[in-house]
Amino acid sequence: MLSGEFRHNIDPKNRLFIPAKHREELTLGNECFMVAKSIRENCLKVYSMSEWEEYISPIRKMERKDSERILRALHKDAAQVSPDSQGRIVLPPTLVQYAGIVKGAVIVGCGAYGEIWAEEAYEAMLEEENLEGMKELLESYGL
Repeated sequence: MLSGEFRHNIDPKNRLFIPAKHREELTLGNECFMVAKSIRENCLKVYSMSEWEEYISPIRKMERKDSERILRALHKDAAQVSPDSQGRIVLPPTLVQYAGIVKGAVIVGCGAYGEIWAEEAYEAMLEEENLEGMKELLESYGL
């Protein structure tokens, strides 16, 4: 279970340190994990290989013409990454650009997946979050 918020800088070679707690969870049984564009926000989603398979599993059950289109869009910029001996991954330029990461990045655990945000975008998103509205939404689900 990925949790916590971590702040690290991306270096000029697009290397980003992934916290040890997250690396252990993301690489369970594998040397690599997936980083892909978020389809809802300008951030990156990080999945273990098994969580990535679970994420795309419903898409594979769609009509072939739809699933092929969606899978192509999801995979074209996604990257299988492996941490180096110092715990860093190399992010492809397309992913760095998409997330708008210039220097500071925020890595956030979201349970089954993680997110990587540009520090400025993350701060702006937090300011927009309406905690009262979130409370009402959770209560509407009985939580």
